[in-house]
Amino acid sequence: MICMFLVCAYVYPPQSFSSCYIFSSHGCMALQRWLPPKPARELSDDEVASRVVIRDILNMPPSVSILPKIAFLFLTPGALPFEKLWDKFFQIFYVHASKDKPVHYSRYFINREIRSDKVEWGKISMVDAERRLLANALKDPDNQHFVLLSDSCIPFRHFDFVYKYLLNTNVSFIDCFEDPGVHGSGRYSDHMLPEVEKKDFHKGSQWFTMKRQHAIVVMADSLYYTKFRDYCRPGMEQDRNCYSDEHYLPTFFYMLDPSGIANWSVTHVDWSEGKWHPKSYTAEDVTFELMRNITSVMQSVHVTSEDVKQTHIRQCIRNGNQRPCYLFGRKFLPETLDILLQLFSNYTSI
Repeated sequence: MICMFLVCAYVYPPQSFSSCYIFSSHGCMALQRWLPPKPARELSDDEVASRVVIRDILNMPPSVSILPKIAFLFLTPGALPFEKLWDKFFQIFYVHASKDKPVHYSRYFINREIRSDKVEWGKISMVDAERRLLANALKDPDNQHFVLLSDSCIPFRHFDFVYKYLLNTNVSFIDCFEDPGVHGSGRYSDHMLPEVEKKDFHKGSQWFTMKRQHAIVVMADSLYYTKFRDYCRPGMEQDRNCYSDEHYLPTFFYMLDPSGIANWSVTHVDWSEGKWHPKSYTAEDVTFELMRNITSVMQSVHVTSEDVKQTHIRQCIRNGNQRPCYLFGRKFLPETLDILLQLFSNYTSI
């Protein structure tokens, strides 16, 4: 037997602030808190189907591997200038070389390239390359965590540290924050409605690490990917530029699994120069002190792009404990290779 009750009520809102005090000495806010929440928007058929698939993937028990591995995914236009450095480090990885087939020094990189389509900075082809890397790495069921890196990335820690840091937690290290400024929400397009609302539009670094369930969810998504492909690109209306590699994944996971991401990236980058691209480290910059300072950072900092910029500081909390934020770093110029090779055993053991 089913018993159903339906209670309907309508409250006429007060027409002036003074009338709010009839209800509470705290003013209108008390009435707003008393009123029922705004009804949730009815989802479209595509949204329902998408969310059901994503929910079931996220609720599946993690796959069990006798020897779980980390897949390192290199997004690079050609050869890797730090191959000798990574040779000191690696287990398994995949290379997406978008221009030239590189000649490898390290045995770890031989026959690891995957097919590439043309990749352009700031366009959806960058996200396509990331998804292509994930798809190839997912073929191996032992790959349980996935790390996206560029040709200018270097490791800050030895392999065992990175392995335990990533595999002994149940979150993906995907950068995600709300930027109300011109380079954040200012890039949003109403064409993304109804699936992506402006309040959900977030921003973050492209360089992620991702657990296997999240990688499968990304590959399963077409609905939200299509929104960003069509309405987040350079040269949009009103001279706005939107870069999907900075917004797609942060927005996607903020909407669908916000508690499953750390909201910071474990790849360090220095934006202190305030330019379109981060600081590039030269050979003169690289010292043991620099590496020690970066690897001891325990807070993630985000700066908004508003006229009056706001700085948001987040403690790097992993499994309930504050931990160093960074495992990798960019952008290091090729000229830094020799000094990095000399310092590697010292700075990775800090």
